[in-house]
This record gives sequence, structure tokens and C-alpha cells, in this order.
Amino acid sequence: MEDPYSVSSPRRILSLSKKRRATVSFLDADERTSGFGVSGEHGPKPSEVYGFVGSITTVIATVIFLVWAYVPEDWLHSIGISYCPSRHWALTVPAYFMVTVVLALGFYIGLNFMSTPSPTSLNIIFDEFSREPLSSVPSVDGDEQPIESISDTGINKINYLMFNNVN
Repeated sequence: MEDPYSVSSPRRILSLSKKRRATVSFLDADERTSGFGVSGEHGPKPSEVYGFVGSITTVIATVIFLVWAYVPEDWLHSIGISYCPSRHWALTVPAYFMVTVVLALGFYIGLNFMSTPSPTSLNIIFDEFSREPLSSVPSVDGDEQPIESISDTGINKINYLMFNNVN
């Protein structure tokens, strides 16, 4: 039977019972059943493994690129590396990549400008989902009034409310 003086939550169990000392446990349900700090029964999550392998691969690729780009060819030949791509690509590939990113951003911004209607267009004010408010509201006795249906407030009413009360 559960102790009436204990507080339970998904993250911790705090016992305030007078029979035993107060204990705090921060174990999740998965950690309690397996006995280890790994999630599940068969080891770490796949996303953790993919992240670890991806970070190690990135570091190794960066080191190989920097060695290829900056170490003289005589030193590479002396350790047995006889074929390397031209050093021309050490500058060309990053430059092409940066130009591609800048052009893609410019293209994306241009598409957004082309698909946006002009400020004088009525498509900014009205569309196929615009609804006029219902003029006939049934009267109900007492304090209970029905909730009005969802509708758009017309631009003429907005202009009247905002600019008609100018003194």
C-alpha cells in the first residue's frame, strides 16, 4: 500500500513518512528497471549514436582537409602519400559553396517578394475565407448571450473605430 505521506511525480519520489528517513530518488522508470544510466534495454538511443559518429566524422574530415591543403607535397610524398587532388580545389570548393549559399538566400528572398501581393491589392484585405458578421443575433432573456460566430471585421469598421474619434 502506498504511503499517505509521500509525494509522487514522474521525475522524483519524496517520502515524508515518519517511519523512515526522507529519501529523494531522481531515477526515471527506464533507469530503475535496467539498473544503468542508459535508456532502454539495449543501449543508447540511435540519435545519440548518429550524433557521436557525425561529430567524429566531421573532425576527421576537417583534419584531413587541413593536412591536404597546408602540408607541402614533399612531406606528403615522404610519408607515402603519392596522389592528392590539385590544391586548386582547396580554394575553389569553399568559394563555390559560399557563393551557392548566398545565391540560394537571394533566390529565396526574391521568390517571397514575387509571391507577396502588392500593398494596394484587395487580396490583402479579403480572401476566400473572409466572412461578414451576421447581422441577426437572436435575443435571449437574462445574462446569457450567445457567442457570436467567427467573422472578419471589415476595413471600413476598423477605419471608423480608429480615425473617426479624432478631436
